[in-house]
Amino acid sequence: MSSDRKKKRFIAGASCPECKAIDTMMLYIENNVEKVKCVQCGFQMAQPGAQVEKASRPSESVIGVFKPE
Repeated sequence: MSSDRKKKRFIAGASCPECKAIDTMMLYIENNVEKVKCVQCGFQMAQPGAQVEKASRPSESVIGVFKPE
């Protein structure tokens, strides 16, 4: 296996702006750039890491941790 493997996550309920397919958008980070790609038609969008960090919400904090018994 290659060490440069990307962790890919699907975005539930998201629709592709190009082909309008639902649940086909996957999110991954490549070279510090957040990318979204439609696995059906290949449409891609990208956002540089600096913009991704600005979009995060630093004022949020953890209220509690769920520990199943």
